[in-house]
Amino acid sequence: MGRLIVFKVGSSTLMGPDGELDVAFVRSMCEQICELKRRGDCVVLVSSGAAAVGRSLLGFTERPSDIPTLQACAAAGQTTLIERYAEVLAQDGVRCAQVLLTRGDVVDRTGYLNARNTFERLLDLGVLPIVNENDTVSVREFSFGDNDMLGAIVSSLIDADSYVILSDIDGLYTANPDTDPTATLVERVERVDANVIAMAGGAGSSYGTGGMATKIRAARAMLAAGIPMTICRGRGDRALINAADGRGLRTVFECPGEGTHEQARKLWIGLAGVSRGSVRIDAGACRALENEGASLLPVGVTGVEGPFDEGDTVNVLGPDGQLVARGITRYSSDELVRVHGLRLDVIARFVPARADCPVIHRDELLVF
Repeated sequence: MGRLIVFKVGSSTLMGPDGELDVAFVRSMCEQICELKRRGDCVVLVSSGAAAVGRSLLGFTERPSDIPTLQACAAAGQTTLIERYAEVLAQDGVRCAQVLLTRGDVVDRTGYLNARNTFERLLDLGVLPIVNENDTVSVREFSFGDNDMLGAIVSSLIDADSYVILSDIDGLYTANPDTDPTATLVERVERVDANVIAMAGGAGSSYGTGGMATKIRAARAMLAAGIPMTICRGRGDRALINAADGRGLRTVFECPGEGTHEQARKLWIGLAGVSRGSVRIDAGACRALENEGASLLPVGVTGVEGPFDEGDTVNVLGPDGQLVARGITRYSSDELVRVHGLRLDVIARFVPARADCPVIHRDELLVF
């Protein structure tokens, strides 16, 4: 059994300088995928580009700003995009399947399992799944926001061996290489900290919705999942083959050793769950979560941003405001406002039912 590799390609890489889909690049990419499959590897492709292709088809010279027009572009472009992939892949005898997802499809546990089973069966049949967000029906609450994170969620859902983002840049640089001649490529990252986040810039393309910042968010998720992630230039010579084989200019995000594969439930909570609010914690609680695998207790909470209910997914922010973890809260925001900063024995005096109740139990907490 070969490796299971997820590739993500963005609109800025797929589209040519004339604003049209670059069919020659699509052909090159598909030929490399077919070569990997002949080696025995399994491949999933997360492809942006539907809205950009539809924008051209419908005669828009600039990216529309209203949601209905963007969704119309995505609907018009998706068929053309998948047809191009199918035509090129068929020349090598490879079949493909279109998989359109929204966060609503995977935030529900049953939907998550159904999606995973579909991917597994397609791969068993030798079919290349081509994944995109279902932009025609997505609403803000159930949007992935960018396909970098969609690729990360798919990678964790199918327990991929690696996740590769094909970008329009070689990887993460210490500064913007377009404006800073001293910028250097960071070849390996083992932890996404404030310094790494500071290196990431905003979206730099008129086509894509993501920039380096979205890729760093995806990398943080992959580090938590124990899945190596690579960022490389998609239009580089044999970029997919080189990335799969660990060659070429690139940034690799990987923990020392083999890393720790978190429980599927934790990954589902941390990556697919829709956050309803945030809790801020002090430095001591931060250390306990990161170094000791502890549950989050009310005494370590310094602030609450809601509203949210018991059972909702919430972000856990450190003293510097950076995302530390995400998990399912056992308190509503109203309850937590009243008891945050207090020890459990103190809370038990006036709320006996909460005598041994953490804010988030460690089994329902994904620490980034």
